[in-house]
Amino acid sequence: MPTEEELFTAVDALLEGEPQLPSPSERARLREAAGVTQARLAQVLKSTTQTVKNWENGRSEPRPPRLQAYQRLLEGWAAKYPLAPVPETLPDSVEQPAAPQVLHEPAQPSAASAPDPVRAVSPVRPSASRRPAAKKAAPKPAAAEAAVDERFAHGPLAVLDGDGSAYCVGGLVLDCPAKTFPALVEWALNEAKLGAPRLNRNGKDADPLIVLTDEAAEHLGLPSVLEDRRGLRLPDDHKVIKQLTKAKWKLTKRGFGPWPRVYRPAEGGQRQCVQFAILPWGALDTRSWGDTGQLPPADVAAVLGTYATRVLTPRGSTAVCGLELMSALRPPTRAVKDAVTGSWVSGPNPGSLTEPVDPAPPEAPAEHPLVAALYPRHHVRTPDQVIDEEAYDWFRPLTDEECTQGYTHAVGIDVNMAFAAAANRLVIGTGPATHVKNPAFDAKLPGSWLVDLSHIETDPRLPSPFTPTGTRPTGPTWYSTSTVAYAVELGAPIQPSEAYLRREHGAYFDAWYTHLRNAYMATMADLGVEAGMSEADFLAAMARHKDIDPGQAAVLSAIKSTVKGGIGKLRERPQGIRHKFGEPWPALQRPTWSPHARAELIAKARTNQHRKLTAWARAGLFPVAILSDCAVYLSHGPSPLDFMPRTPDGKPLPGGFRLGVSPGMVKHEGTRDFLWLAQTIEDDRINPARHIKGDDAPDSGE
Repeated sequence: MPTEEELFTAVDALLEGEPQLPSPSERARLREAAGVTQARLAQVLKSTTQTVKNWENGRSEPRPPRLQAYQRLLEGWAAKYPLAPVPETLPDSVEQPAAPQVLHEPAQPSAASAPDPVRAVSPVRPSASRRPAAKKAAPKPAAAEAAVDERFAHGPLAVLDGDGSAYCVGGLVLDCPAKTFPALVEWALNEAKLGAPRLNRNGKDADPLIVLTDEAAEHLGLPSVLEDRRGLRLPDDHKVIKQLTKAKWKLTKRGFGPWPRVYRPAEGGQRQCVQFAILPWGALDTRSWGDTGQLPPADVAAVLGTYATRVLTPRGSTAVCGLELMSALRPPTRAVKDAVTGSWVSGPNPGSLTEPVDPAPPEAPAEHPLVAALYPRHHVRTPDQVIDEEAYDWFRPLTDEECTQGYTHAVGIDVNMAFAAAANRLVIGTGPATHVKNPAFDAKLPGSWLVDLSHIETDPRLPSPFTPTGTRPTGPTWYSTSTVAYAVELGAPIQPSEAYLRREHGAYFDAWYTHLRNAYMATMADLGVEAGMSEADFLAAMARHKDIDPGQAAVLSAIKSTVKGGIGKLRERPQGIRHKFGEPWPALQRPTWSPHARAELIAKARTNQHRKLTAWARAGLFPVAILSDCAVYLSHGPSPLDFMPRTPDGKPLPGGFRLGVSPGMVKHEGTRDFLWLAQTIEDDRINPARHIKGDDAPDSGE
C-alpha cells in the first residue's frame, strides 16, 4: 500500500501539472467585467468564438497551450475584478425568521400522531402528478437548492385556501394564520420561507408568490369580480387598499389587479416584496394555462410550482414572464467598484440591454413619438418607410398537376418552439443605432437595411422569403440583417441605400433560449415525448401526450406562451384608451423594449423556415399554405410519413424538416381531406393552415 506522503506527492504533482480554472460562469463573469467580447478573446487565444462559448457554458475545456494562457488571463482579471458582495444575502448576524406551522407531507405521521402546534391534514396528491412510478421524472434541483438556502426552504410559492391552508410545491402544506392582507404580507416575508434564488448572480432573488383561491380572496375582503373591467384594478378607496396604506405598504403603478405586487423600499439591501395572483380575477389566462385556475389548490400549486422551478416564479401573464426571464438571466446592471471611493455601486452589465434606447424610425410603431413627428396621423407608411418583419401568412392556388395527382389529404407540420429556436445564437443590437448612407452590407452587424430585393426570383410554388405575405417585393424595402443575409446566401447582389446599424451587439437571447429549451424538453419528457425516439414512436407519443398528465400539459402550454408572449412584449404598444397618439407610453422606459430585436428574431425564424422549404422543393415537394410556423403539404395519406421526402437510404432529406421533439424540428399539426383543402383555397379564399387542425392556429405572439 502507498504511504500518505507518496499519495500527497502524487496529488501535488497533478495539481502543478494541470492548471485549475474557475467555473464556466465565473469565466464569463470575468470576461464581461473586463469588457472583452467572446470574439476578441477568441482572437487573442487564436481560437474560435464558438470554442470560447463552449468554455463558458461548460461544454468543453481548453487544452494546452491555450489552457495555460487562458488561466493566466483569468487570474489577471480575477485580481482586477474580484467578486462583489451580494447585497441581498442575509448577514450571519441576522436572525432567521421562525418557521411557520407545517401541515406535513404524505410520508409524515397521520393526524392522530401529529404533535402540537403542528396541524396535520390528509396529504393531497395533485392530479397533475398522477402517472406510473416507473415513468416519473427525476425531481428538479429545487429541493437541493432549498436545502442550501434556508430562506426559501418551502419553495417559490404557496396557494392559499379559505381555511388558512397554504399549499406549496411537493405536497407541503403550511398553516397561514393571517386574517388581513397586511398580515398575509408579513407572514409571506417573515415566516413562510418562500421565494427562489436568482437565476444570475447579478440579478435578484424571486419574491414570494401567494396565489389566492376564490375562498381565500373572499376571506381577505376582496370582491369576487373586479368592477373596473377596463382598468382591472381595485379602487383606491377599497378597504384592502386602505389596510395596506395604513401599514405603510405600497403598490406598483399597475395598482391592485389580478397580479398585484406589494412592497416597501429595500432596507439594508434586503427586498421587502410579495407578488400575488388573484385566481377569481383571471390571473391565470385560460389561453396559456388552460383550466389551471379552476383546479383544487394543491393541483394549482403543483402546476405553478413546476413552471416556477423550470422557468421562473410567475409574476404576471406568461408574456410578462417571458420578458422578465430575459432580464433575470441577463440583468441590466451589476455591481462595480467605484475607482474613486472604492465602494460598490450599480453599473451597466456588458452584453445586456442596459437602458432604454430609441428605435430607428422604420422600426418604431406608428404611435411612437419619433414616427408621429414625421408623418400625419392617418398616414399609412410604405415598405420604404417601415420595416415589416412578421411571420408567414401565405397560401396559393393549386396547380393543374396537383389536382390530377390523386392526393387524398392535406397534412400540416408545425415547427417546435420556432421562435425560441430562432433566438439561439441570434445577435441583436444592445445599444443605439447609427444611420449610414450607402453602406456595404455586413451580416455580422444587426440593424435595419433599406435595399431592393425585388429582382430576386423564387419559384411561384414557394412564398417569397422577403415578405410575410409571401408575395414578391416591388421595390426598396426595410429589412433586418437576417433577411438581407439570407438574400446574400441565395446569391443575389446586394447594395443597401441606407441603414441603421448597431455597433454594440451580442447574442442576448442565448441564455433565454437555453433556459426555455430545457424547460420545454423536461416537460415533454414528463409527457412521454423524448429526444431520440423513432419517427413513428414520436408521432404516436405526440398524439397522446396532452392526455398523459393534464398538469404537465398546462405547464407545456404556459412555456410556449412564455416564448411567444415575451417576444411580443419586445414591441409592446400602448395599452388603454387614455393614451394619446404620439405620446410616450410606459413600456418605452424598459431596456427590453426593442422592436429591432423582435424584428430580427422573427426575420430569422421566417428565413430558417424558408431554407427548409427550399430543401424540400428541390426534391419536388412544395407547400400549399403557411401560417406562422405551420406548413401544409399535399399527401397520399394522413400522416407526415406519407409525404416527407427521403434520401435513397431512407433517411430524412438533409437541410429539410425533420420529425422530432427538439426546438426547430417538426410535429404533426393536423390532417384534412383534399376536397376540404381545395374548397378552402378556391371557394372560401381562406388560408387552410389556419384550420388544418380544426381550430384557429396561434399567431406570432404579439
